[in-house]
Amino acid sequence: MSKASTKMRVYHRYLGFFLAGIMAIYSISGIILIFRNTDFLKKEKHKITIVEPNLDEESLGKAIKVKELKFLKKEGDMAFFKQGNYQVSTGKASYTVKELPFIISKMNNFHKANTKHPLFYLNIFFGLSLMFFVISTFWMFAPGTRIFKKGILFTIAGVILTLVLLFV
Repeated sequence: MSKASTKMRVYHRYLGFFLAGIMAIYSISGIILIFRNTDFLKKEKHKITIVEPNLDEESLGKAIKVKELKFLKKEGDMAFFKQGNYQVSTGKASYTVKELPFIISKMNNFHKANTKHPLFYLNIFFGLSLMFFVISTFWMFAPGTRIFKKGILFTIAGVILTLVLLFV
């Protein structure tokens, strides 16, 4: 085995151990995010907020972060919607939302980080580390061996499966 291959294997091994915890949290939170449009793991929370008075449905929905808010009925100064009510003259909104538990909500920030969030540095490091794993994998076995050739076939199968799922 060449000196470069030995070094690549050592880097691959220790970076893998270092990233094991990050990958576990990232994968668990990613799986949970798949169910974000359901009530899976969410708990109801009652909120009372003062927003601008005289808002329409769309503006109120944006102000209290309730998607597709629709008024069901209006009685005098009160507007009622599925999640609660809104006093039009004062701007007082009383409503119920469903939120993930604190720790899961924080874990999900891994996937939502952008350049305005400090986690984006970790995401860049994580992405570059995964790319290193992709590249270093090809140093784990000598080219021309049976295992290496099978590995290439599995790599091609993974690329094809991903492309099929992207475009279906």
